[in-house]
Amino acid sequence: MSDIRVKICGLRDAATIKAAADARAVYIGLNFFPKSPRSVTIAEAAALAIDAPADLAKVGLVVNADDAMLDAITADVPLDMLQLHGAESPERVAAVKARYGLPVMKVVGVAGPDDLVAIDRYIKVADQILVDAKPPKGANLPGGNGVTFDWDLLAGRRWPLPWMLAGGLTAENVKDAITRTGARQVDTASGVETEPGTKDAGMIARFVEAARG
Repeated sequence: MSDIRVKICGLRDAATIKAAADARAVYIGLNFFPKSPRSVTIAEAAALAIDAPADLAKVGLVVNADDAMLDAITADVPLDMLQLHGAESPERVAAVKARYGLPVMKVVGVAGPDDLVAIDRYIKVADQILVDAKPPKGANLPGGNGVTFDWDLLAGRRWPLPWMLAGGLTAENVKDAITRTGARQVDTASGVETEPGTKDAGMIARFVEAARG
């Protein structure tokens, strides 16, 4: 499984970005959602992204961001991709992609089989799909809640664009998740943390090693 591509999301300091690079993660996520314990300011993200290794794909996570916010982010932060983690419509995804000229990853939350239908709405407008666990009722965050969903829902399913699996993935369960879903890309945030927002270099290394196999 050495070709599995790993994303470590919600990084907030240079040390854990280096840990992700040393572990051979492919993507890092910078979180611009203020309610998240993993959020960074535009200035903080700019410094981190500028100093990050060039071969790490830098993904900016936003939730229902308007053009003013995206203008400010993209003006200062050298991103390689935008991750839309809110209730953005297919039309909004297409508009963001056209306005900023960056690849767009659309997140779709899944709890049951009916939720998979939403993926089809974004196939023609997004560059990638991130299939995440739907947040629990009453959750303050759209993702990063450390919950999984029934991975067997994705067994045998393929889409005509790259997709990524997220939702409660840890070093202990990621291999099983990959086997059951056929995912070639995986994403974790809470699964490499000692507490919300605090990443651990050793946990990052173990996660990437487990995923790549």
